[in-house]
Amino acid sequence: MTAPINDFDDLEDLNYSDYTALDPFFQIIEEGLAGFVDGRHFFDLLAEDVVFAYVIAVPGYPRRIEGRRAVAELYRGYGSTMVLRSADELAVHRDHAASVIVLEYAVHGQAVHTGRAYDNHFVSVITIKDRKVTHWRDYLDPVAVFNAIGWPEQ
Repeated sequence: MTAPINDFDDLEDLNYSDYTALDPFFQIIEEGLAGFVDGRHFFDLLAEDVVFAYVIAVPGYPRRIEGRRAVAELYRGYGSTMVLRSADELAVHRDHAASVIVLEYAVHGQAVHTGRAYDNHFVSVITIKDRKVTHWRDYLDPVAVFNAIGWPEQ
């Protein structure tokens, strides 16, 4: 079970129940980074000034987010669009010299508004410094997102 979000000064007001739709994602990331970073919950693994770059994303989703608080705020609304039920297919690759870990994984869930299944595969390239995630580059399959939530109007 994922620990409550209350371990860090800049996020002490977060309510963990705002993020339950992402629990399987949090758990597979925590598993993939176990032993490389310190913290009990996904947000606690992140450096305060972490940078997230969404290299392959969907329209309307930010390409870059800076700061742990901003990541938490971005993920807060996830459950209004998608609810995850599981995550699997974890593969962990590590470059010791560069302090980089590459995680490959899949998530499975359901789109809230359409009721359609959501199955997506990710590659996350994660840089670690002082046992915290300092940079996260994310790749996903946008077609899987559209198949679940519906395709944008042309």
